[in-house]
Amino acid sequence: QVQLEESGGGLVQAGGSLRLSCAASGLTFSDYAMDWFRQAPGKEREFVAAISWSGSSTFYTDSVKGRFSIYRDATNNTVYLQMNSLKPEDTALYYCAADENYYTDRNYYTPAAMDYWGKGTPVTVSS
Repeated sequence: QVQLEESGGGLVQAGGSLRLSCAASGLTFSDYAMDWFRQAPGKEREFVAAISWSGSSTFYTDSVKGRFSIYRDATNNTVYLQMNSLKPEDTALYYCAADENYYTDRNYYTPAAMDYWGKGTPVTVSS
């Protein structure tokens, strides 16, 4: 049974930082690209970042480029999202997803394209 468990969310002031973690189990970690999505209240779930199977390539939505960094650790089957210079508009429930495919095309990254999901971790950025 595949499980993705996010952690690290919380309340932070604008300009601050958080690091999210997603621990994966029940799958062969190296067979999956890993992704982060987020969903703000009243809005659709949107793509944030993706990392390739080996971690050699990363891809971000424009609004987080230069502020967020995705990386993965194969020794503990975990993917991370380092979030710096946080803004109130980054407030959302952040989800981890596992995906057999990896593309550097923003149009690919829809929720329906993902294979597995975690339950999410909340991030609140106060102004």
